[in-house]
Amino acid sequence: MKGKSARRWWAETVIAVAIVLLGTAGSGCTADPDALWKVVNDRCVPDQERNGDPAPCALVDLREGDAKGYVVLRDLVGATQYLLIPTARVSGIESASLLAPEAPNYFADAWRERSYTERAAQHPLPRQAISLAINSAFGRSQNQLHIHIDCIRADVRAVLQRQLAVIGDSWAPLSEPLAGHHYRAMRVLADALDGTDPFKLVADGVPGARMAMGEQTLVVVGAEFAGGYPGFIILTDQVNLASGDNASGEELQGHGCALALSRIGTDR
Repeated sequence: MKGKSARRWWAETVIAVAIVLLGTAGSGCTADPDALWKVVNDRCVPDQERNGDPAPCALVDLREGDAKGYVVLRDLVGATQYLLIPTARVSGIESASLLAPEAPNYFADAWRERSYTERAAQHPLPRQAISLAINSAFGRSQNQLHIHIDCIRADVRAVLQRQLAVIGDSWAPLSEPLAGHHYRAMRVLADALDGTDPFKLVADGVPGARMAMGEQTLVVVGAEFAGGYPGFIILTDQVNLASGDNASGEELQGHGCALALSRIGTDR
């Protein structure tokens, strides 16, 4: 993207995300929980369909139709944060449609689109630096599902590295807190997430979660296990309002990647 088209894309991205931020900055009647959906449905998708231009989104993918499509939108918070958002109306992690047998695997899509964060970082990133997060219904401002794509916080990565050898193939509590909250963790040994849907892992594996999906948060972190095997650490936490835990897994991300890069470097 060069010259005028690049400037136009950036300007429209700023405008679009500013709409979201302004719509959610206040409380009560000043907040618009549908602001993100309006950017996707009223601007990105029509612009792609009419003009072949995804602006103000970075990408509109409709290869499988609106029902299974998604957009990638740059977030104004941090230099490297992107959002993957369905083109179908999906309220959030609590949506029953996410657990349907033929549901799109939005986490697999988000992992494939991590290159947007890598390019924005202007620095090679190992898979261990990249994370995907979705907040609970209690820890979000928007009622359209969106997965945050960005670097993991350096302190969180340090904890996960210490715990790596004891994270197994089924859910178990981590012995160390992450960002002050107590997460469960499990591992997946695979290079990609196409055969693994984290929403279903939580619903099927965490006691009581299927009936209370809106209280869950999910974070997926790239990992490399013993022997050099690629994989993922899947993390989940549940709302505990009494302790001030809104189950916002986004808290584990370092928007901008600066701290992560200073600690991680380019090791693989």
